[in-house]
Amino acid sequence: MLHIAEASRYELLAELGKGTHGKVYKAREVGDNQRPLAVKKFNVRGDTFETGIPAVILREVALLRKMGQFNHPNIVQLLDTSVVPVGRSLDITLVLEYIDQDLSTYLSKVPASGLSRHSIKDVMQQLLRGLDFLHTNLVLHRDLKPENVLVSSRGEVKIADFGLARIYTFNIALTPGVVTLWYRAPEVLLNSGYMSPVDMWSVGCIFAELFLLRPLFQGYTEVQQLQRIFQVMGLPSEEDWPEDTAISYFLSWQPEGSGSNLLPNLLPNLLPEENDLLSQCLAFRPGRRISAAEALAHPFFHCAED
Repeated sequence: MLHIAEASRYELLAELGKGTHGKVYKAREVGDNQRPLAVKKFNVRGDTFETGIPAVILREVALLRKMGQFNHPNIVQLLDTSVVPVGRSLDITLVLEYIDQDLSTYLSKVPASGLSRHSIKDVMQQLLRGLDFLHTNLVLHRDLKPENVLVSSRGEVKIADFGLARIYTFNIALTPGVVTLWYRAPEVLLNSGYMSPVDMWSVGCIFAELFLLRPLFQGYTEVQQLQRIFQVMGLPSEEDWPEDTAISYFLSWQPEGSGSNLLPNLLPNLLPEENDLLSQCLAFRPGRRISAAEALAHPFFHCAED
């Protein structure tokens, strides 16, 4: 439950980003410690009170508080929450642990020779541990991408930004427009039903990006994104096409000049274990996609370093 803040225990230093409902700042604790913090501020205007605090804000606060009870090393920690009345508005503040870079920034600093296999394995293992923890607690993240995966200077990997996350149960209605386009699973692009495998598709896209140092599928519309996926992975069989989509299966979906899986051409240096794990993360049919727990047991994480 949110509490009324008695006094500010931190000072804002710089704005880090802006979203639909609020802003994120770098801050530091006031006093001797001066620990760096990330502060996420939402302003709920008085004219929205009739409809209540936006669900996305309540959901993020609730999920961070739920996850915080377990203090998992691969989930960003919520340190404090507060709500302060300002006239007819409410200022809602989340104070989080501060990590100095996200995975996108981390990858931008990697030399052209690429990440070492040891580094790729370490990032993936931590990411999957965090995701397995979320899925075990029935939480879908729904927006996994490099910008929402934090990497500390000590190499700690933490999943962040739960604005689109939600707890799932059977037969819930899930929003179709989730997950940033380049990391969006086919079932979401096809406006079909989805569950936890939607996050594993995003993990597969991130896995490929650790090798490529660029996104694997870069479309700029939903149709183009599907075409990019089919261009690289090949057109799925009609049998694997979801039954609950209004989008019909046509052989014309197959991009010209592409007939099979092109992953080996894009990533020719993948070892067999790496290729197998990536292919299982990027299986078109969600039911055939590997789970986070299964991925952690994959030989990729247990084979000797080359």
